[in-house]
Amino acid sequence: MSLFIVGLDATIVNLALPSIREELDASVTGLQWTVDAYTLVLAALLVLSGSTADRLGRRRTFQTGLVLFSLGSLLCSIAPSVGLLIVFRMVQAAGGSMLNPVAMSIITNTFTEKRERARAIGVWGGVVGLSMAAGPLVGGALVETIGWRSIFWLNVPVGVLAIVLTALFVPESKAPNPRRLDPVGQLLVIVILAGTVFGIIEGPGKGWTSPLIIGCFTAAALALAALLFYEPRREDPLLELRFFRSIPFSGATVIAVCAFAALGGFLFLNSIYLQETRGFSALHAGLLTLPMAAMTAIFAPLSGRLVGAWGARVPLLVAGVGLTTAGLLLTRTGPDSPIALLVVAYTAFGIGFGMVNAPITNTAVSGMPTEQAGVAAAIASTSRQVGAALGVALIGAFAGSAVGWWIIAGCGVAVTVLGAATTGQRALKSTL
Repeated sequence: MSLFIVGLDATIVNLALPSIREELDASVTGLQWTVDAYTLVLAALLVLSGSTADRLGRRRTFQTGLVLFSLGSLLCSIAPSVGLLIVFRMVQAAGGSMLNPVAMSIITNTFTEKRERARAIGVWGGVVGLSMAAGPLVGGALVETIGWRSIFWLNVPVGVLAIVLTALFVPESKAPNPRRLDPVGQLLVIVILAGTVFGIIEGPGKGWTSPLIIGCFTAAALALAALLFYEPRREDPLLELRFFRSIPFSGATVIAVCAFAALGGFLFLNSIYLQETRGFSALHAGLLTLPMAAMTAIFAPLSGRLVGAWGARVPLLVAGVGLTTAGLLLTRTGPDSPIALLVVAYTAFGIGFGMVNAPITNTAVSGMPTEQAGVAAAIASTSRQVGAALGVALIGAFAGSAVGWWIIAGCGVAVTVLGAATTGQRALKSTL
């Protein structure tokens, strides 16, 4: 249930952007922050939330996340301005950071028998496809009939029910040796992410050479240098930098950034293109996007089987080709492009994105010490959110032109090249 509302929220919010823009008189920058405020906070807090759950209790942390996510959703539905909507999205994200990673820990500790655990994870992962398939339809219908505020109402009853069911059925669990908090590392990560994304989003409007933008990028660079110096000297660092000596792990991290940058940029640009350039209704736009969601739902489990049978290389190469093809096709779109072109492009994107998730996680944790697999997976999840935030910031700056689609195609090329380079025998020998 937690995964469903988080997945649904991501798809629906992008679909509602034109309506939000019209009612709240929002700029493109405001729309970018509506999406990126959520992904930024989520990315910054994922690792912290995971370690907090290990220390204080996974059920307790999970329920706290559900409360915050539901409360944030309710506040978003009554936001009178774009500024407050962005703030309330940050409340949502703080709760969201305590949901999916902690849910995976709960599943792992509840289902101790290997086959049962695999089935449970399969059901849990299948909800991603369900939420993506339902998002365009549900979101389009709600925005069209009731208005964009209704998309946030949907999360509240589901969240409340999940809180009750968690109290009734989910056992409490803690890690026997939880990692210590790393407040300095956490602060440095926030400065790096916030400085970089703020600079990219606000740069076109305020000027790339303005003191504010230069200051943001400088602060991010200094924080990165401090993080690289500080983290290796801690006994329990927030980020295990030694993991990046592994070529497959480093490759998986960069691939996650590229793939999710493509997704974030695609959802942002496509919603504006279909509703503002083409003049389609929110429901019509949602229906047109269904091929992408359907292909993701179909190919995500297939990708997991391919990884298990043949390794990560084949799925990553298919993913890269799919994303590249979609980006190149969409560079040819305009106000009068045939619907068939869009359907083919969306189908290619859905296949590519559906194939990329399983190899990212598998490659990130393979070769890692068993006791560090959770931390490695958390870093991979953080990379996904960082990519989504950067995609909306960078690609969203080119809304209304073909440049954004070219960047998406470039992300696909990067996935292809990295997929080939980081899954060979030489690369696998570098694992820890």
